[in-house]
Amino acid sequence: MELRQLRYFVTVAQTRHFGRAAERLHMAQSPLSQAIRQLESQLETMLFYRTTRRVELTPAGEAFLRDAQRILDSVEAAQTRVRLVGVGSTGLLRVGATGLAAFRQLPRLAGIAAREVPGLVLRFQPDLLTPAQESALEEDRIDLAVLRPPMRRTGLSSRLITRERLVLAVPRSHRLAGEEPVALGELRDEDFVVYGVPDSVVDTVVTQACLAAGFLPRRTHQAAKTSIMLTLVAAGLGVALLPESALALHVEEVSYVPVADDVHIDLALAWRSDDPFPALARLLQALEANGFIAPDTALRHPPAPDAVPLGGAR
Repeated sequence: MELRQLRYFVTVAQTRHFGRAAERLHMAQSPLSQAIRQLESQLETMLFYRTTRRVELTPAGEAFLRDAQRILDSVEAAQTRVRLVGVGSTGLLRVGATGLAAFRQLPRLAGIAAREVPGLVLRFQPDLLTPAQESALEEDRIDLAVLRPPMRRTGLSSRLITRERLVLAVPRSHRLAGEEPVALGELRDEDFVVYGVPDSVVDTVVTQACLAAGFLPRRTHQAAKTSIMLTLVAAGLGVALLPESALALHVEEVSYVPVADDVHIDLALAWRSDDPFPALARLLQALEANGFIAPDTALRHPPAPDAVPLGGAR
């Protein structure tokens, strides 16, 4: 059975007239009648009652019409989906993100996608630090990553989303709690709560900034997530230097203090350079057009220092 036979049958069933059906199909009546007879022969049942004046469906024809219409609708829907995927108007993109990005950046990204590429489905995987996101991109477990450069793996492209200052998280009763900016040099004798994850970009930036201020931070406690770090700070176990997006997290007994030193940490959007998915290219265009990512792809960063072990001395 061929799709054209189903189309012929449905058209005759809708018009109840071979002549009008032939006109609608832009063909002669004789080959149309022959095609219907062949279909009936294949099905071994009569689909139409034929008289000189009218054509009516048999009970078998009525049942077959419902199935034929459903099949043709499914084929048309499949063709439409393929066309939309081909031009980047639909599909699924898996998006990874750092925990802090979920509060500020993912809502913006999702809003632009819903407005500009409404057929696109986004599946988010938050709370992934940069090394884990790079691995997930490389292993095709996510398609986009909101992470903190520099990236250490090849084959990835990135665009800058924003550049954040560092803020200091301290216990509310801490001597430095308040609105006055704190110089990093004032933290020389403090215990630090750090991410403690291999290749953590935030830890690297914090270490570089403290070294520039003349000391090596005393890394006393570590945690894999920002929320746990802030819990340790609230417990009075140390202070933490974090990107300013941490201000979206409110934790009892934790105060945020501005940092006087001009220290920044970048947030970027990354993807596989050779990813052929049209929806990805369309979303990237929409994100750039709406100011979510910078048009310049060049993200330059100083080389990362060697990792500092937990409990490193000053």
